[in-house]
Amino acid sequence: MKMFLGEYNPNITEGSRIALPKKLREQIVSDDIVLAKGFEKCVLLYEKQDWAEKVEKQVENLKDQVKRSDLERYLFTSASEASVDSQGRLVIPTPLKEFAGIKSETAVIGVGDHIEIWDKDTWVSHLEEITNGLSQTNSFK
Repeated sequence: MKMFLGEYNPNITEGSRIALPKKLREQIVSDDIVLAKGFEKCVLLYEKQDWAEKVEKQVENLKDQVKRSDLERYLFTSASEASVDSQGRLVIPTPLKEFAGIKSETAVIGVGDHIEIWDKDTWVSHLEEITNGLSQTNSFK
């Protein structure tokens, strides 16, 4: 089973390319990946098969047909098939890069079954919110 872990800070290079960290890249077994909008301001990265399974579960859980259709629109219209080249790089499509506000510095994080790509400053701010929220609920005592 895949377990994407950690936080890395590769820069975006010319042509909107980003080099995936080796520890994350080694767990990607397929050449086919999907990049899509996250529910926060980030880009999701899944292997294509995992993406299809995740979307199917998300959509099946909704009983309301309008919400189901809206979720499908959100997930599929933002998604883009991509591949990781022999040097471990991939191109982030401009609409996804703009959605996430990614400039040159990124935070690439392992989130268990998938990877998220954030603008570094946005990630630092979001992580602070997460930390504050978790500390208030005393979740890890």
